Amino acid sequence: MWPLLAGRVIYPLHERVLGRSTFRYWRDLERSQWSSPDCLRRLQGQKLRDLLTHAYRNVPFYRARFDEAGVGGALDDPWAALSRLPTLSKADIRQSLSDIVWRDAPGGVYESHTGGSTGEPLTFYFDRRRQAFDQAARLRTHRWFGVQPGDREMYLWGSPIERQRHAGFRRLRDSLFNHCLLDAFNLSPAHLDSYLDRWDRLRPVCLFGYPSSIVRFAEHAKARNRRLDTRALRAVFVTGEVCYDHDRAVIANYFDVPVADSYGSRDAGFIAHQCPQGRMHITAENIIVEILREGGSRESATAEMGEIVITHLDAYAMPLIRYRTGDIGRLRRGRCTCGRGLPIMDVVQGRSTDFLCLPDGNVRHALSIIYPLRETKGVRQFRVVQDEDLRVCVEVVCDEQAARLTAEAVAGRVRPVLGNRIDLEVRFVESLSPNAAGKHRYVISRARPQGKEAQHV
Repeated sequence: MWPLLAGRVIYPLHERVLGRSTFRYWRDLERSQWSSPDCLRRLQGQKLRDLLTHAYRNVPFYRARFDEAGVGGALDDPWAALSRLPTLSKADIRQSLSDIVWRDAPGGVYESHTGGSTGEPLTFYFDRRRQAFDQAARLRTHRWFGVQPGDREMYLWGSPIERQRHAGFRRLRDSLFNHCLLDAFNLSPAHLDSYLDRWDRLRPVCLFGYPSSIVRFAEHAKARNRRLDTRALRAVFVTGEVCYDHDRAVIANYFDVPVADSYGSRDAGFIAHQCPQGRMHITAENIIVEILREGGSRESATAEMGEIVITHLDAYAMPLIRYRTGDIGRLRRGRCTCGRGLPIMDVVQGRSTDFLCLPDGNVRHALSIIYPLRETKGVRQFRVVQDEDLRVCVEVVCDEQAARLTAEAVAGRVRPVLGNRIDLEVRFVESLSPNAAGKHRYVISRARPQGKEAQHV
C-alpha cells in the first residue's frame, strides 16, 4: 500500500509543490520512446530551434557567439546553425559565467557544482524545467526494469555536500519516497555491516550507486557469509564512473538481477541508459549527442570514436549548446531489438574512481576527498596521489584570480577524510599533465586496504 501512496500521491505532490512538471514529462517520454528515429529527429529539431532562439534572445554569451559564427538569429534550419557554432568548454563557462546564465528562468535559477571528475570544479546553473526533464528520464528508465515510482530503492551514493545541506528534510523526503540513502564515501567494515542489516530490513526493489562501491558492498556480504534477501530486487543501476566488465560480473553474480549502466553528469544531465537488451539509449527527447573526432571533425551517425559533445534541449537557465564532456564514446547505427526508437551509443571511457585506504582498514571513496577540494576557494585544479605506504600527496594548481592558498588551508580541508595517521603533503604546482589518453586522473591510489577486515576488497 505504501509504495502506491508514495508513487502516486506523495512524489507527484512533491514535484508539483516545487513547480516541476516531472510526471507530465514522464508520461510524454513513455510515449515518445516508441516513436521512429525520424519522428524523434523532428522533435529534436523543433526543440533545438526553440532553444537556439531563446539563447540568442536572452543570453548575452550566446548572442555574441552566434553573431561571431555568422548564425545570428536566422534559425530556419536549426541543425545547420548548430553545426556552425563552436563547442562549449568548461573554461568557456568559467570565463563567462555571468553572461551565460538566464536569471529570469520560470521557477528560479539554482546553483550547483560538478563532482570534479577532471580535477577542475565547475559551477553551473539549472532551472525547474531541466530538473523535471532529467528526473522524468530517470523514471522512464527505471520502468524499463519494472521499477515504479514509490518502490523501495536503496542508494549507495550521496555527496557530502548534499547530505549536509537540508539533511533533516532529505531524510524525511527519502522516508516518504521509500528511499534509503547509504553513505558510499565511508565504506569501513563497521559501516558495511550496518548496510547489510539495513538491506534486509528494507528489502529493496532496486539498488543504485557507484559500481565500485556496490562491488565492495557485495564482496563484504560474501566475506561475512551473508546472503542478502533479494527476492524483491529487480535491477541494480550503476552510474558515476566506468562499470568495467569485472565489476559488472561481480554485481550480477551476487545479486542475480540485471545490471544497467547509465551515463550522464551533474552538469551535462541524464544522457543515456541501458535497456534490458544491454544497449545504451540516448535520451533523445532532451539530449543531442555529437562525437568530436581528433582534429575537430564532427561525426553524428557513424561508429567512429571521439569526444562526447552534448546539447541539452531543456537547459534554459544556462544553455549547454555543443558542450564538451571530456568523455569518449561513439554513436551506433541501427535500432535496438527492444523496439525503442531512441538512438544508441557506447561510452568507451568515462569517469573512473579509486578508493583511498586508511591505516585502520577503512576505505574512502575518492569522491569524498574531491568534494572538499572542489569547494576550497582558490583551487583551480588538483590531483590526489596515494602511495603504497598510504602517504598522500595533494597537488594543487591555484586560481589566478584568488589569493594564494596555504598548504595548511588545503590540508585542513582533507584531514577529516584521511584522519591524522596518514602522512600528507600539499604541493603547489604550475600545471598538471594529463595521462597518456589525454585525460586528467583526479585520484591515483596505489595502496591496498590494510588489516584482516579489509582483505576481501
